[in-house]
Amino acid sequence: MMNSKMFILGIASAVFLASCNQKEKTTETTDAATDSAAVQTTPADSITKATPTAAGDTSENALDWPGIYEAVVPCADCPGIKTLLTINNDKTFSITEEYIDRNSKNQDKGTFEWDAAGSVITLKGKTAGYKYKVGENKLIQLDMDGQEITGPNKDLYVFKKK
Repeated sequence: MMNSKMFILGIASAVFLASCNQKEKTTETTDAATDSAAVQTTPADSITKATPTAAGDTSENALDWPGIYEAVVPCADCPGIKTLLTINNDKTFSITEEYIDRNSKNQDKGTFEWDAAGSVITLKGKTAGYKYKVGENKLIQLDMDGQEITGPNKDLYVFKKK
C-alpha cells in the first residue's frame, strides 16, 4: 500500500513537472511572437518621419536631430544671447533669444529646410533666418554665407542638445 502511494505520488510529480515545462515553452513562444510583432511595427513608426531630401547617409536621415538645443552666442553690446532652439521632426522650429543683462527677448517660430546635401538646415521664420550645420547632438551656427564661423569665439556658436 505504501509503495502504491509512492508510485502515484511519483507519477503526479512527473505530470506536474511536465505541465510546468509546457507552460514555460508556451510563454517563450508567446514572447517570441510579441517580439516579432514589435519589430514589424517599427517601420510603420518611421513613416511619420519627414522624407529625406538627400540620398545616402546624411545628417538628415542618419542622426537623431529633433530636439532642444541651447547656447549662449556672442553679443556686441551685452554679455551674450541665451538661445534656445527647438527643431521638430515635422520640419518646424521655435527659437527664443534672451539678451543677458538686458530686458530684451525675441521669439520666433516657423519651418526649416534641409540643404541638398542633407547636412545644413535654414530657419524660415518671421525674423529668424539662421543656418545650422547638424551634427551628432549638436548644431553649429553658420554665417550668412553658410560657412562655419571662425576665430576665438567659434565654440560659442555650437549649440548642445539638451
